[in-house]
Amino acid sequence: MPFPTHRLRRLRRTPALRRMVRETTLAADHLIYPLFVVPGEGVRREIASMPGCFHLSVDQLVEESGVVADLGIPAVLLFGLPEHKDALGSGAYDPDGIVQRAMRALKAARPELVVIGDVCLCEYTSHGHCGPIADGDVDNDAALELLVRTAVTQADAGGDLVAPSDMMDGRVAAIRSALDAAGHQQVPIMSYAAKFASAFYGPFREAADSAPQFGDRRSYQMDPANRREARREIQLDVAEGADIVMVKPALGYGDVIAEARRWSPVPVACYNVSGEYAMVKAAAARGWVDERRLVLEILYGLRRAGADLIITYHALDAVRWLAEES
Repeated sequence: MPFPTHRLRRLRRTPALRRMVRETTLAADHLIYPLFVVPGEGVRREIASMPGCFHLSVDQLVEESGVVADLGIPAVLLFGLPEHKDALGSGAYDPDGIVQRAMRALKAARPELVVIGDVCLCEYTSHGHCGPIADGDVDNDAALELLVRTAVTQADAGGDLVAPSDMMDGRVAAIRSALDAAGHQQVPIMSYAAKFASAFYGPFREAADSAPQFGDRRSYQMDPANRREARREIQLDVAEGADIVMVKPALGYGDVIAEARRWSPVPVACYNVSGEYAMVKAAAARGWVDERRLVLEILYGLRRAGADLIITYHALDAVRWLAEES
């Protein structure tokens, strides 16, 4: 029957009623917190374009992981800035590399925390691309061998999950085969399955010191105009053995997240990336937006779109705000 019999506002009248009928949940268990680990000791250096995020030495990373775990956030995603770079990104797969050292320290201090390693070469190569260069472009098949070595050394160091972000064709199958051969059959793969060539990555390039020294990454990251191609990428990664698939970035890609949820038989993650975070922080600093309300609205929106997991720099604040609302 029409109005006035049906009054949808009845169930919006109080906070308790709104919580009772809320269709989408958001909790600490849905969040993954990215962290940047750097050489040295006692280093806690704020990243200028990402206020509230820091470059952390291993000892400070361990301290920060305690805050993460105590808030109930189940997982961290590690990015490393090495002591040196070279054309082959050898710091990525050095058994004593910065991420590998961080993983060992984190698992010793906080064994309950899920430690995820980003598997890529761009932070470690002198040219800033995600694999060796041949004829002016990344050599896909040569990159696979180095990515495989990176994933295996991370698993050897205690990494609970590996996350290849390079967008090389065939890398999930290669990593799965190598992990199994090395005795790491139980280590899952979270693939950056639909990773778009996005301007939203700008602040991350500063945070990870990973800007390409020539050209761009459009020959291997996806065209932001494409959705059907994202389906192919996701399906291929699942077929190759991905345990979780990811859409990156998040805010402009709710349609891809929603369709991935329909397509994918495995959990779907999304990455609320650095540029998305920086825009909120900049607007909030100027008093243009209510940061708390905006962040929670964004995260609920990503969950509503279909994301099972959200990688976000807002994770610590979001969990504290959710606790205050409960």
